[in-house]
Amino acid sequence: MENLFDVIYVLVFFIIVEEMARLADTRNLQEAARRRRAVYCRLLCGGGNHRQRPDYCRINLSMPLLRTFFEDGSDTRPDFRLSRESLEKLMGMTKSDRRHGWGPAIENLVFLFWLASGTSYRVVSRAFGMPRATVHRVVHRVCEEVVAIRSRVILLPRMENLAEVGSGFAGLAGHPAFQKAVGAIDGCHVRIKPPSGPDGQCYRNRKLFSSIILQAVCDHQGRFIDTYTGWPGSVHDSRVLRNSPLFTKEVYPPPGQGYFLLGDGRYPCLERPLPLITPFKRPVRGIAEHRFNSHHSRARSIIERAFGMMKTRFRAIFLQTLEVDPSFVPHVITACCVLHNICLGVGDVMVPDEEPVEVMPEEDGNVSDTQSGAAWRENLCAHLSALEQADHDHDYC
Repeated sequence: MENLFDVIYVLVFFIIVEEMARLADTRNLQEAARRRRAVYCRLLCGGGNHRQRPDYCRINLSMPLLRTFFEDGSDTRPDFRLSRESLEKLMGMTKSDRRHGWGPAIENLVFLFWLASGTSYRVVSRAFGMPRATVHRVVHRVCEEVVAIRSRVILLPRMENLAEVGSGFAGLAGHPAFQKAVGAIDGCHVRIKPPSGPDGQCYRNRKLFSSIILQAVCDHQGRFIDTYTGWPGSVHDSRVLRNSPLFTKEVYPPPGQGYFLLGDGRYPCLERPLPLITPFKRPVRGIAEHRFNSHHSRARSIIERAFGMMKTRFRAIFLQTLEVDPSFVPHVITACCVLHNICLGVGDVMVPDEEPVEVMPEEDGNVSDTQSGAAWRENLCAHLSALEQADHDHDYC
């Protein structure tokens, strides 16, 4: 019996020794894996002494996109759709004190390349040499950072600047009767991949494709001063307007000052709570209404030009189907509006492509023109007709 206990004791001893050796090997394997990850990070980030490595991973100039931006000094618009001045302005406004990740510069380039190309995260990951999951996180993080600076980029004009804006619209219209116009409003449909289920039909618009609506107001230079997005494409523009903060808060244009916005026939003609002047409905009655609609169209077309510039810059977003989660689409659209204003601020302008003028259905909604801004529009029309000057060189004999 004593010999049996000795054998058991020896067996237990060897089992304990074997287990301790296995645990030691596991710790060694983990340490070896950690060292391999450190070596891989150094190789991926361009090599160099680990102790002298900066806070961010070093730039791998073997990637053509990174070499174009950091080394060649060539035009960045073909790849990122923004000039170097616009990129520097953006990076200066979204600069954050992160001591991890790929660095603000590379992360901004990843996001802009994704916007410019509209390709999948897999393609972007190959272009920058980073994991696809990392590209997904970077795109969403940078998009939120760009949206966060919206209040610093998309601003309503100050009271002292309204006269300048009005003069700009009067110049666009070609008539001083529009010198109280301080903005043009319109809607834009962004194609999306609709969600599955019965809710997907809510996004199908009158053109029979799924979309999310962007409502925007711009000044006389095509710079956005207010944006509102997120409604599905089946909703009418006038309903989007009535639910927007611009309508409910009654902040702009300043009430009681005689200022107004310009909108097309899809909107109601209003005096309160939002001063909004629309063209006369067809068929027009007489030359005075026809002349008013002509000048009105010249001034209001600046919002269509603003949309055109943004669509030309980000073709993959606005001219193709945006295949991301519908909840993320409003953030992408807002980021594009912010980038549009940043580009205009530094003189980075893209000439919009010529698009066919679409005849839009006129508003027949809940707000009656006779109870809203119809009388105001009649006064403007009469003022415009009174200011028309005859050509003194014409011989009426």
